[in-house]
Amino acid sequence: MKRTDINLSPTGESPNEASSILSPRGESPNETSSIHSPRGESPNEVSGILSPRGESSNEASGTLSPVGGVCDPGIKHIHMKENLPDYVAKHAPLLLRRGGWGVRLLLFLLLSACGKPGNNFSNIGQQANIYPPYRGTVIPCNIAPLNFMIREEGSRFTVRFAVAGKDSFDVSCRGKVLIPLQKWKKMLEKHRGEQMSVRIFAKGASGWVCYSPLRFTIAPEPVDPYLAYRLIEPGYEVWGEMGIYQRCLENFDETPVMVNSLTDRNCMNCHSFCRHSPQTMLFHMRQQHAGTLFVKDGKISKVNTRAPGMLSAGVYPRWHPGGRYVAFSANTTRQEFHTAFTNKVEVYDQASDIVVFDIQTNTIFTDSLIYSGKYFETFPEWSPDGRYLYFCSAAARPMPQEYDSLRYDLLRIAFDASASRFGRQIDTLVSSARTGKSVALARVSPDGKYVVFCMSNYGTFPIWHRENDLYILNLETKEIRNLSEINSDQSDSYHSWSTNGRWMVFGSRRADGAFTRPYICYFDTNGNVYTPFLLPQKDPMYYDFSTKSYNIPEFISGKVDVSPYEFTEAAKGKAIELNSGN
Repeated sequence: MKRTDINLSPTGESPNEASSILSPRGESPNETSSIHSPRGESPNEVSGILSPRGESSNEASGTLSPVGGVCDPGIKHIHMKENLPDYVAKHAPLLLRRGGWGVRLLLFLLLSACGKPGNNFSNIGQQANIYPPYRGTVIPCNIAPLNFMIREEGSRFTVRFAVAGKDSFDVSCRGKVLIPLQKWKKMLEKHRGEQMSVRIFAKGASGWVCYSPLRFTIAPEPVDPYLAYRLIEPGYEVWGEMGIYQRCLENFDETPVMVNSLTDRNCMNCHSFCRHSPQTMLFHMRQQHAGTLFVKDGKISKVNTRAPGMLSAGVYPRWHPGGRYVAFSANTTRQEFHTAFTNKVEVYDQASDIVVFDIQTNTIFTDSLIYSGKYFETFPEWSPDGRYLYFCSAAARPMPQEYDSLRYDLLRIAFDASASRFGRQIDTLVSSARTGKSVALARVSPDGKYVVFCMSNYGTFPIWHRENDLYILNLETKEIRNLSEINSDQSDSYHSWSTNGRWMVFGSRRADGAFTRPYICYFDTNGNVYTPFLLPQKDPMYYDFSTKSYNIPEFISGKVDVSPYEFTEAAKGKAIELNSGN
């Protein structure tokens, strides 16, 4: 008999090496192949074609081999030119006469026919309602699967992921779309720079319908493999458990860097990394085990960063790119609560200054231009080449009486790392007198061309200001613009750049106004920013049940390999005191 193949692509799109056919019991496909034998066995090879007892085919051509790998002469090869339901109707008598394996194959085909849309579906001219609401945007070529829930009516769904004319795979489900990790990774890696479509088919009482496809561009540039953040209840002074965690962005693995259940439930915050390196980092411990924990050159140390005369120990740390210095803000901070106002909490400084810690000499130094009672200086940031220190500054006012008149400028001062010395001139980059707004949390892009910062109506704690937005300053053209492509009607803040400068992550309360969630967006070489997407989770319903906010998301180039127990031992030890400095 003439040799023929089985074509399992209902719409003519070229199938992947394995199409998404379910076993007779309706099990979801595994990650190696989503085609199961009539008994549900996984295939031996990624050919997608099985014998009735699970043996792999003689060739990857679509030949079905009965017992022992010898083809039955009456139905040696199958060629499916008809759609699957028509094929089953035509060949059912022959398969039933074969008994045994023929009946099992018939059952397999019948269930497949019922679980797939085939060519018999109606098009709906709108996109399906899904959660999280992923929409067409740019995604990293190494991001974990964007699992989602389908919030449309249907007894069964098939979702087709495809790069037109080149590659595709299907996922069948009841509404929760769990994308096979290996298939997803393979498609993204293979088709960098190309567009992926996501078509959702739903089976209802009147048959199958197809929604308009979602389209994602697969960026050629990867995102950093890890993201670090603090998980904490969304309150300012009250918390229970908190911890600093790291999440692998290429899958769903999350591990603790440090948790406060190991240190008497104290506060910990302000994690920071030098050039995104997990080998050079720090974070603060508060209350019982106060001190700053440093990791550098494989060693952990705990340092009391408060020098005599300082307002407080260092906060808001930023590493100098050379790894020797850390700029801190020293602050006297208070909070108030509004009883009848959109912004429920107000956090403000009564005083603040900028200082620099020298790791090599274990000293603190500063300069009168960044340490003055006449101004509130805060939120330091270094340029990528280490030649400039950026910071926010506002003329001192009586607080809290004039809290809503306090507006910060974005300033810059030169720095000579070899001499541990600042320049004698301060440049004003963003003037609050001109914008009528207050600047916070400036972050310079890795190429040194842009500064992204928060801007709200007043004050210094943008996460509690609904009107706060992210803005961008082009350092070459001096143009300032609102990043409306990624902002929402809730607070968007605490942003950071990826190592390659093509991605930004930021915290947003856009979902419900209460919990801060991490969003990632693409930033191209021309300074354009694209629609952000929510950090994907293995269970797409995760955020509906999580009671923690994501605080200070920071990209890192690898995994922190210091264990929480090593940090605990250091945290419970005595802090190193500073040497007398400049």
